[in-house]
Amino acid sequence: MTKVDYKIYPIERLEEFSRRVFEHYEVPAEDAALAAEVLAMSDLRGIDSHGVGRLYSYSEMLENGRINPRPEIKILRQSPSTATVDGDNGLGLVVGPRANEIAMDKAEQVGTGWVSVSHTNHYGIAGYYPIRALERDMIGWSMTNTTKLVQPLWGGERMLGTNPIAIAFPGLEEPDVIIDLATSAVAYGKVEIARRKSEGIPDGWAIDANGVNTNDPQTMIDGGALTPLGSFRELGGHKGYCLAAMVDVLCCVLSGANWGPFAPPFTLRQQIPERSVGKGIGHFFGAMSIDAFIEVEEFKRQIDDWVRTMRATKPQPGSPGVLIPGDPEREAEVIRSKEGIPVVMTLVEELREISKRTGVAFD
Repeated sequence: MTKVDYKIYPIERLEEFSRRVFEHYEVPAEDAALAAEVLAMSDLRGIDSHGVGRLYSYSEMLENGRINPRPEIKILRQSPSTATVDGDNGLGLVVGPRANEIAMDKAEQVGTGWVSVSHTNHYGIAGYYPIRALERDMIGWSMTNTTKLVQPLWGGERMLGTNPIAIAFPGLEEPDVIIDLATSAVAYGKVEIARRKSEGIPDGWAIDANGVNTNDPQTMIDGGALTPLGSFRELGGHKGYCLAAMVDVLCCVLSGANWGPFAPPFTLRQQIPERSVGKGIGHFFGAMSIDAFIEVEEFKRQIDDWVRTMRATKPQPGSPGVLIPGDPEREAEVIRSKEGIPVVMTLVEELREISKRTGVAFD
């Protein structure tokens, strides 16, 4: 990007703006701060597709009554280690963290906790939730289904969400191992970012409305689809397809949410499905108390050994060497905490539009 393509903002400024925008739409102060925190973590960790860049969609949905700003989150069914939660159509940025807390509290009591959630909305980056579990010496799991954007293998239209999965393992002296991935070839937000920058997308990311590979992000957006993780059958696309199916079942079939092509859209510009098979979209959270399996320090020492062993791998010619899951995000967080968040100008204009609509100062 050139200097004219973006502006730099301190993360505190973006987080405060998000919080005040949520409060403008009658989200309670504590919930607004929580939602803004989830977005800020995404921007800090360099995942621009899920940070303040999503605020326009959240504000539109709140303004049009498509999201409940004051949900009554309820446990519909539970056992000592499990729960099914109804999010009352609240912000996923609020419902998700609350349900994740339930999973962690159960793990603290009986060793593991598993929570499936329905009647909720987009919950930000999947990695936010297991990172919170690390703070309690737990292994955390998180997944969610999303609006249909992805072809099933050999399908010519959108039928599945990007359906991300995240899990994290704490280290002792070495960094935590944080795995956060979409089950599509790429997150939809990266296609949006390419469109904002007027850039093409690589082969294998998407197909057009005719089912043919495309390098034009707008063509994918206008009726095309993302490919599953692995892209084509020869490169392992069947594996991404199966992982997406797993997320659909755990997040939706298990909780009573809408799976596959019936998931409601996250933006007003996307088509509402003709029928519903449940309530909202779904999430799934897991928490495993490490000391229920092994001594915490011994586990962390083994994670340290694993990290050091992987880092010591002979590198491929021309490569920077082996990365540990979470390395790029950690590097981005160090840089952005000091230097600020680069916001592309098209997004700056969206934030200015939100400011005009809400009266919340931005620039």
